[in-house]
Amino acid sequence: MATQQPVKVAIIGAGYVGATTVYALLLSRAAAEIVLVDIDEDRARGEAMDLAHAAPFSHQTRVWSGQYEDCAGATVIILTAGANQKPGQTRTQLAETNYNIFREIVPRVARHASSEAVLVVSANPVDVLTHAAVTFSGFPPHRVVGSGTSLDSARFASELGRRLQIDAASIHAIIIGEHGDAEIPVWSLATVSGMHIRDYCRQADLDFGDEAMERCFEETKQAAGRIIGLKGATGYGIAAELLRIVQAIVRNENTLLPVSCVGSYAGVDDVALSVPRKVNRDGCRDAVPLLLNEEEQKGLGESAQKLKGIIDSLQS
Repeated sequence: MATQQPVKVAIIGAGYVGATTVYALLLSRAAAEIVLVDIDEDRARGEAMDLAHAAPFSHQTRVWSGQYEDCAGATVIILTAGANQKPGQTRTQLAETNYNIFREIVPRVARHASSEAVLVVSANPVDVLTHAAVTFSGFPPHRVVGSGTSLDSARFASELGRRLQIDAASIHAIIIGEHGDAEIPVWSLATVSGMHIRDYCRQADLDFGDEAMERCFEETKQAAGRIIGLKGATGYGIAAELLRIVQAIVRNENTLLPVSCVGSYAGVDDVALSVPRKVNRDGCRDAVPLLLNEEEQKGLGESAQKLKGIIDSLQS
């Protein structure tokens, strides 16, 4: 499907993730115009100038710094602003600080945003903040998309590919639930070129039993913490994920991605977490009815209950 032109993207937050996402959008030609907004106006101005100088090597995307009112006319508004996750800190420990930041910035974004704009949330804890963005913006839930477990799923496929010595693109394996400690690997539906992963490993004479599968998942779950411990922050993976979400929206692709959206999951109402959903110009629609096994279904319920508890505590 053809990209709608011109596409304007606004990014709230000129930190590492925000600036790296602008760079990814710039090189991919996903937008004709990108505006960067931050409370630190000098930082936003400096990043925008630096990024604008990269544009002639790709194409003439307009990159500039602005104010909240410059969200007007944006097709997609990406919310990256928030306190950074520190080494050893869980995503849930970030919740109160970043919830209050969203209480301040999201109404300012919504005041100027088009009624057809899609908000994309990447600040952590992303599920809690996706719910907060719906609450504070007044947008319908389908127009607020959290980055969710798309990056976790990419890390999962990458780790599986490394262990099985095959291209990660040949692997279809997803993580659902919370983007965090309560995420769930959907082993029952994991495939390699259409074969269930256990069948593939059996035919390829690979030793990949329950213990190896658990180690693979633990490596996936701990990846962000290891990166933060080594370099202080994650950036490139989330920027690539946000680019993919933006592309799916502006091209109206109906791509299935495990993104976070407010809804009802495993009998828990009004909570945000990730399952595969159709991503298009309307935001996130139509959750895929996954045929989970009993353990996975139980894990999804526990993930939903955990997130619901955090959301309720912040709203009380």
